[in-house]
Amino acid sequence: MTDILADVAERRPAVSTRDGRAAQDVLRRAGEASALVLVSLADGPKHGYALIRDIREIAGVELGPGTLYGALDRLERLGLIESLPAEDRRHPYRITAPGAAALRVHLDSLERVSAAGRLRLRLGGV
Repeated sequence: MTDILADVAERRPAVSTRDGRAAQDVLRRAGEASALVLVSLADGPKHGYALIRDIREIAGVELGPGTLYGALDRLERLGLIESLPAEDRRHPYRITAPGAAALRVHLDSLERVSAAGRLRLRLGGV
């Protein structure tokens, strides 16, 4: 977090790739529900209802089925998650390596925005 605060204070661009280029935050356009799904799947595979419960617990956000399954479809089409074989009537999903990488870039981006907001409000670092 200290590095992020220093980068923001000095207006240095975010660098997240091995070759020094700024990594693209593909989740920024996918929406909050997609990011929350990836955060939930980061600790292991889950089916729809388990995702809804976990997201409610970690973020205080209640995703409706339409929002959840829209996000799952979008993430699967982007290759950020994959569906696993069904267990009874449940269809679990897991995060892929590109999904974990995209989540890291997105979280870094959110930290930079948070750091900039804290500096501008004179709240200091976390």
